Amino acid sequence: MTAGERVVVVGAGVAGLTTAVVLAEAGALVHVIAEQMPGVTSLAAGAMWGPYLVEPKDKVDQWGQRSLEIFRKLAEDPSTGVRLTSGIEASRTAEAPPDWATTLPGFRPCAPTELPAGFSAGYRFTVPLIDMPTYLTYLLRRLDAAGGMVERRRLSSLADAGSAAVIVNCTGLGAKDLLPDPDLRPIRGQHVVVTNPGLTEFFSEDTGLSPDLLCFYPHGDTVVLGGTAIDGEGDLAADDKAAANILARCAEVEPRLAEARVLEHRMGARPTRATVRVEPERLEDGTVVVHNYGHGGAGVTLSWGCAEEAANLVAADRGDPR
Repeated sequence: MTAGERVVVVGAGVAGLTTAVVLAEAGALVHVIAEQMPGVTSLAAGAMWGPYLVEPKDKVDQWGQRSLEIFRKLAEDPSTGVRLTSGIEASRTAEAPPDWATTLPGFRPCAPTELPAGFSAGYRFTVPLIDMPTYLTYLLRRLDAAGGMVERRRLSSLADAGSAAVIVNCTGLGAKDLLPDPDLRPIRGQHVVVTNPGLTEFFSEDTGLSPDLLCFYPHGDTVVLGGTAIDGEGDLAADDKAAANILARCAEVEPRLAEARVLEHRMGARPTRATVRVEPERLEDGTVVVHNYGHGGAGVTLSWGCAEEAANLVAADRGDPR
């Protein structure tokens, strides 16, 4: 792509900010426009790398592995909010581990004595944990250093973004009405953030398609407890009953959490569709839009791989195959 060409990225969640960073560092004049800066759904993420419940599998595997490679490098700098952390994912029904987990460092099946009561199987591995408020702030700093601009503004259509060589649509759930995309739906998520009573390892239960999740992710002085996955609901008001159930589920596995002080509640609406959408589209007025949305609960996991693919599509449109 020609250096200095204006590229508008719409959306400032983890997908939008990562894509903006990749484009700006490749020489584009990047202008991020978003109603929320950074996006609240990304702020609410736990977040542990893992390509859960998202398609298409072949592309997801590529995007996820590329992101994993970059997160491992970012973990060398504590200011990014990324840490390589060991822990356990367990099941009450002796489910086999997913393929992606078996390739992670330190992967091994758990001995029965390592598992909490009620769990029949589990496995241990080391994986990136991402403290999202810190990480999104890091991405904004990196974007600024690369010359990117940000503007907090709600768009009623992509045309409101103004003149641009290319528009990159990273609006997440906002794409449902903005495009519109009737295939997009919300899956409501809620986390509870508490003081850390001394945890250094994560724990996650493989709950399958259940709306009631169980996980806790330590981030230094705090722990993010999860969670919920309410399909079709996008209301971001705190649910006190759901929060109490989250605390109870987590404290049953880790009793020290029962006395932890609640610091905040985080809510988000995962932008979910049958497949992640990363592809170009030419609008009726000739404007080229590169879409990068619909990541469900794997937005962080896929962020760098999808951002690089979106940037390649932008470059190809501008006659600069990468």
